[in-house]
Amino acid sequence: MQFKPAETQFILREKISNNCNAFNNAAFVVVPVPYEKTTSYGKGTKHGPQAVIAASRQLELWDEETRTETWKKGVFTLAPVNCALSEKKFFPALEKIVDQLLASTSALPFFIGGEHSITQGLLPPFQRRHKNLSILHFDAHADLRPSYEGSEHSHACAVYPVSRDNKLVQIGIRSVGSEERRYHNSGLVQTHLMHENMNFKKLERNILRELTDTVYLTIDVDGFDPSVMPGTGTPQPGGFGWHEAMKLFKAVCLKKKVVGVDVVEVSPIKGSPITEFNAAKLIYRLMGYLSLSATR
Repeated sequence: MQFKPAETQFILREKISNNCNAFNNAAFVVVPVPYEKTTSYGKGTKHGPQAVIAASRQLELWDEETRTETWKKGVFTLAPVNCALSEKKFFPALEKIVDQLLASTSALPFFIGGEHSITQGLLPPFQRRHKNLSILHFDAHADLRPSYEGSEHSHACAVYPVSRDNKLVQIGIRSVGSEERRYHNSGLVQTHLMHENMNFKKLERNILRELTDTVYLTIDVDGFDPSVMPGTGTPQPGGFGWHEAMKLFKAVCLKKKVVGVDVVEVSPIKGSPITEFNAAKLIYRLMGYLSLSATR
C-alpha cells in the first residue's frame, strides 16, 4: 500500500509485516511513546502522541515554507510503544525498541511523547552508533537533576544522563533549579538562558559552533512561549515564538546531520487543539527541512 494524500501524514495503520515496502521506502518513521509516570504538575502527556497524530490529519500536504510535499518522501507511523510497564522495565524495553528500529531502517525517526523522561531511553542507541553525537535540547527547563522525587527517570532528569558523556547544548531555558546550577554551563553542557540570548542571529551562530556535526534534537514543547504551545504540563513565560524557533531549527537541519528527533510534553487541553496541531506542524516542518538537507 502506498501513502496517498487522502491519508493523514503521520499514520499508516498497517503493521510492518503487512506493509514492508512502505516501511522500507520511508524517509521518516514516527514512533508514538505515550509514557507518563513522573509528571509533577499538569498531567495528560500520555494523550499527547495520539492527539498530535490526529491533528496531523488537518495539515496541508504542501508546506508553504519549504515549498515541498514532504509526504512524498515517505512517512510511516508505527504502533504506540507499550508503556504499561514499571519504570524499571520500561526504559530498557524502550532502548531495545530503538536499537531494533535503527538496525532495521535508514528512515530518520521522530519520537512523539509522552513526558520528557522518554529521552533517557531513546538516546543510548544513538550514542552507541554516533561517537561524536551532540544533543540540541530545546526546553524551558534545564532538566539536569540527577534525580527528582525519588526517581532518576523523572521528566526533570531527562538530559542529565547524556550530559555526562556527550555535548549538550540547551536553548530556551528559563527555569533552573538550585540543585541544577552546578551542571548548567559546566563540563559538556552549554546552557543558553532565554533572557540572555534574545539576539537570535548570534544564538544561531553560537549553537552551530557548539554542536558537533552529528546532532540529536530533543524538543520539549514548553520551550515555546505558552501562546504558541499552551497545552503542556509545566509552562513558563517568555519562550520562543514560532518563527524564531523555526529559523534556528532550519539552520541546524541544513548545516548538521540530524539523526533523530523527539517532540515531548504535549498535554492536550480539552476543546483547544492548538498545541497538538502546532506540534504536528512542527514535526512536518522539520521533516521538510531535513528533506531539503538531503537534496542539497
